[in-house]
This record gives sequence, C-alpha cells and structure tokens, in this order.
Amino acid sequence: MTRPPIPPFTTETATQKVRLAEDAWNGRDPEKVALAYTPDSQWRNRAERFSGRDQIVAFLSRKWAREQEYRLIKELWAHDGHRIAVRFAYEYRDESGSWFRAYGNENWEFDGDGLMKRRIASINDLPISVAERVMFWEGDVRPADHPGLGDLGL
Repeated sequence: MTRPPIPPFTTETATQKVRLAEDAWNGRDPEKVALAYTPDSQWRNRAERFSGRDQIVAFLSRKWAREQEYRLIKELWAHDGHRIAVRFAYEYRDESGSWFRAYGNENWEFDGDGLMKRRIASINDLPISVAERVMFWEGDVRPADHPGLGDLGL
C-alpha cells in the first residue's frame, strides 16, 4: 500500500503530508487514521509508548472520547529525506466542560511507501477559557482560509 506523497520529501510534499494528517486527525476516525501508519508503527505520545495499528486505534479511540469538540492545526517545521518535524496546537473540551489548548511537536519517520513508521510526540496542555478559543470551523476539515498557527500567534 502506498500513501502519497512519498519520500524523499520536498517542502511542497512535506507540507501536503502535514495537511493530510491534520485533515485525517480532525476527522476523528481511528480506523481511517491508523491506515496512514505501518502495521508495526512505533509511537511515543506523552508518557505512552506502543506499536501497531490495533494499539493506534485503541489509543485514538480513548483520546477522542475524552477530547470533545477537538480542533487541530498542524504546521511543517522541518523535513529531510524520510523525516518530517511538525508543530501543532489543538483545542478541546473535557467531559466536565473545561477547555484546553494542547501545544506540541511531532517527529515523523516514513517508509518508502509513505506510511509513517515512527511518531514521537511531546505535548503540553494549557487550560483556557471559552473566550480564549481561536479554532472555529464547521465539519472535519479546517477551511483553507482559516488562520494557521503563525497567523494565530501560536
């Protein structure tokens, strides 16, 4: 299975890969998202370490059950060959109604078919008020005219 764009990445194809990932994660479909990763993909997400698509699906299912009204923006930070570095921010509401903005960085490594074989994420959560929210759009895809992280000062 190939998952274009495939490495080695140019700035254009790395930017495409980042936006495709953002769109998929905003769709919040764990089964669909997991298909972008190798069957034995290795993850580190905060304090959790796991590998394989089944564990990715389980992790994302738990994540999106907790993080309601999830809105994510990713931005290319750097790329080289088979690797991409991303910075991101997302907003969500927990089950008690409290809002948060999570900030982080991800390091991605791809196989030759464009599937991610390693994802290393460092993430920090910041409580925010409803008035501090900046990520607003309908549906599962951030509109092209919605500001990115730099435009939002994030």
